[in-house]
Amino acid sequence: MRRMDQQAVRREWDAIAETYAQRRDPSGSDAALLDDLLDVLDTDPLVLDVGCGDGARTLANLPDGAIGLDISRRGLELATETVPQARLLQGDMRSIPLRDASVDAITAYHAVFHVPRERHPEVYREFARVLKPGGRLLATLPGGAFETVRQGWMGGRMLFSAPGRDRTLAQLRDAGFDDLQPRVVDDPLGSASEFVFATRN
Repeated sequence: MRRMDQQAVRREWDAIAETYAQRRDPSGSDAALLDDLLDVLDTDPLVLDVGCGDGARTLANLPDGAIGLDISRRGLELATETVPQARLLQGDMRSIPLRDASVDAITAYHAVFHVPRERHPEVYREFARVLKPGGRLLATLPGGAFETVRQGWMGGRMLFSAPGRDRTLAQLRDAGFDDLQPRVVDDPLGSASEFVFATRN
């Protein structure tokens, strides 16, 4: 398999952003997880949505003023229409352009596995860095270990990479998270997905 670097991933997301937004149903039981997250946060939390895309899936269901981060400029252009009240940043989740301990919570829906799996520990350390102590994370867990470039995905090609469920949980603990609580829900694309709630210690 020919590895895709992050610039290639960015170009592909720019190319498929509109198709992805049209095909991805923003409803589903995984959207309800956001209510559970918000229930444990203080009033008026600042939430960062990593891999926000067009914003309809997650960012639109977060409090006003939430921050959407995405590598794709086209995805963010769509988000300006979908979630005009959000603050949007273009950037790499391995180097989030925010101050230390500046957000109360992070959501990362189906996002981290578009980064090469050997770089996932960097991502989780960045999540821990920008979260306040006691801040919360809600992220997708991979169903297994995989490394592939899917040709024809959403009309383009895309990297999918993960070290496996148990290693991901271990990486989160190593990055400074505890109280890890996995949850399985139905995905809008028609399959079950597993998420994890975690607390920055």
